Amino acid sequence: MKAQSNLERVFAAGHFAVTGELGPPRGADAEVIKEKGQYLVGLVDSVNVTDNQTAVVRMASMAVCRLLLDMGLEPNLQMVCRDRNRLAIQADLLGASALGIKNVLCLSGDHQKFGDHPQAKNVFDIDSMQLIATCKKMRDEGKLINEHELEGVPHFFIGAAANPFADPFDFRVTRLAKKIEAGVDFIQSQCIYNMDKFRTWMQQANDLGLTEKCYIMAGITPLKSVGMARYMQKFVPGLDVPEEYIARLKGVEKKEQGAEGIKIAIEQIQEMKEMKGISGVHVMAIEWEEKVEEIVTGAGLLPRPEVS
Repeated sequence: MKAQSNLERVFAAGHFAVTGELGPPRGADAEVIKEKGQYLVGLVDSVNVTDNQTAVVRMASMAVCRLLLDMGLEPNLQMVCRDRNRLAIQADLLGASALGIKNVLCLSGDHQKFGDHPQAKNVFDIDSMQLIATCKKMRDEGKLINEHELEGVPHFFIGAAANPFADPFDFRVTRLAKKIEAGVDFIQSQCIYNMDKFRTWMQQANDLGLTEKCYIMAGITPLKSVGMARYMQKFVPGLDVPEEYIARLKGVEKKEQGAEGIKIAIEQIQEMKEMKGISGVHVMAIEWEEKVEEIVTGAGLLPRPEVS
C-alpha cells in the first residue's frame, strides 16, 4: 500500500487545502530555511519549494525539502525542465522519494535569459507535460522512460501549474486538460487578481468535467504596494492585475498598502472557498512569509485538519 502525502490525504478527506511557498536563499545558510519555515508551521498542509525561481541560482530545492521535513513541514518539490536532461530528472525523482519527499510539482521553468546567468545553456530535454507523464510512469508502472523496471517504486502525488490568463485565453483550459490527461493529480494556478476572468476559466473547467478529475488550487499572492501591483501588471507575463485593485491600494496611506493587499487576498480566498471546482488555495507570500498567518486566519482557514 502506497504512503499518501499529507496534502493528498487532505484532498481525499474533502477538506479545503492550503499550501504555502518558500523560496530558497542565494547561499548555503540553512538557518534561513528554518527561519522562513517557522512562519508556516501549522498554517499550511504543505509547502512548495521553488527550483531556481526566475532562473536565479539558489539552494537546491531537494535539499530545502529535506530541511523542511526535519522541521515537521511537508514539502512540495518543484522541478523544472530547464536545467536537467531526462537522466538527471529521473535520478532526482528517485533521490527525492528516498529522502521522504512525496509531492512533486512539474514545471517548465523560467527561461535563463531572465535570470542571473543569461549565458547558461538551457536543457528542456523534456517539457512539463512529459515530466508529468514521467512521474506517473515511475509511480504507476514502476518504470523509467526507457521502460527499465525500477528497484523500488516512488509514490508521488503529482502536481503542475496552470495560468488561466495567458494568451490565447481560449487555449488555457485545453492545456489544463492535457496536463490532467498526462497524469497530474493537483493543479496550482498562477496568482490570480482578475476574478472575472478566473471565474470564466473555472466555468470552462467545470463544463468539461476537469474539476472532477483533478484537484485545483487557486493561487493567491498578496499585493504589498501600488508599486508591486504596477510592476506585476506591466512586466510579469501572463498576469492580469485590474485597475480596481490598484485604485484600492492608492486609496490608503503608503504604510497601509500592505494591509490593504492582505485584505484583498482574504476577500479572494473567501470567494474561492465558495466557488465550484476549487479544492484549495496556494498562498504565495514569497519573502513575506510572516504574513501567511494573518491571511489564513483572516480567511477562516485555521485550524488545519489532521488527517490519517
